[in-house]
Amino acid sequence: MNQAAKLDTPQGTSTAEAPKKRLTTSAMIASIASEGQATKPAPFGHALVALAEQRPGIVGLSADLSKYTDLHIFANAFPDRFYQMGMAEQLLMGAAAGLAREGFVPFATTYAVFASRRAYDFICMAIAEENLNVKIVCALPGLTTGYGPSHQATDDLAIFRAMPNLTVVDPCDALDIEQAVPAIADHQGPVYMRLLRGNVPLVLHEHENYRFQLGKAALLRDGRDVLLISSGLMTMRALETAEALRKDAVDVAVLHVPTIKPLDTETILREARRSGRLVVVAENHSIVGGLGEAVAGVLMRESVHVPFRQIALPDAFLDAGALPTLHDRYGISTTSMSASIKSWL
Repeated sequence: MNQAAKLDTPQGTSTAEAPKKRLTTSAMIASIASEGQATKPAPFGHALVALAEQRPGIVGLSADLSKYTDLHIFANAFPDRFYQMGMAEQLLMGAAAGLAREGFVPFATTYAVFASRRAYDFICMAIAEENLNVKIVCALPGLTTGYGPSHQATDDLAIFRAMPNLTVVDPCDALDIEQAVPAIADHQGPVYMRLLRGNVPLVLHEHENYRFQLGKAALLRDGRDVLLISSGLMTMRALETAEALRKDAVDVAVLHVPTIKPLDTETILREARRSGRLVVVAENHSIVGGLGEAVAGVLMRESVHVPFRQIALPDAFLDAGALPTLHDRYGISTTSMSASIKSWL
């Protein structure tokens, strides 16, 4: 039995027990949306095309992954403004820096692991130190692929949070991505944005007053028992968890933090200071160095003493397998989150 098949069988059970839905290999990449949830195809690619129609200085670059970062939509619309750099991420970042120096606004796309691990020095020295106007947009953040440690960027936020001049963004859904694209293009300076690609869930359209604002957090729902602070796809899971816990008479507030750096400390402190609530940070990232530790640092420095917990990936190289199985195993599924919060209460 291969590793993926092993992960599809819960520990402590046998395959002879009651049959359950078999997860296919497609679930190793494309299983972020809950069953029956509305999705939107390639929101980044379409948003970038719409913006580029108004702004001729926008160009797109890929390290042989345009199809898998949804940049192929831009390439088809603007072939003379698209640069295929091949499997050379360091060259990708160096070329983006050069284009920015010439007055263009380059959007450089690859996988998050390749940007954060392979091209770090080029981003730091060629882009961030010079404060150049490069937008680095990277797919497969955190545990959004089941293809093992070579593709799972579970440490990218820790790596990029420490880089001076770099703004770090982690959008929740298709709407967040669509609104973030023009916002990061308008921002003067380098940006790293985590990207959900393909058929991306639609979540925030149900919150009529929500709009992405760079550097701002948004309270999506209020609650008296728990303050759940989240970013990226974990905001979708946080909202699902809040609804699940409501059936158990647990009232959960959800604070969406789409900008990891600069952090909206004012909103986080205001919400955390409201007495009587457990504060939980949920992130699709290692428990080391991400949103959870950023929030904990803010609370400690401001002497805000509250019960505090983290829902995050372990400090480990993760398994390969189908995403629903992995999300359960590592505690970031809705079911796992609900169980953890109830145990802490």
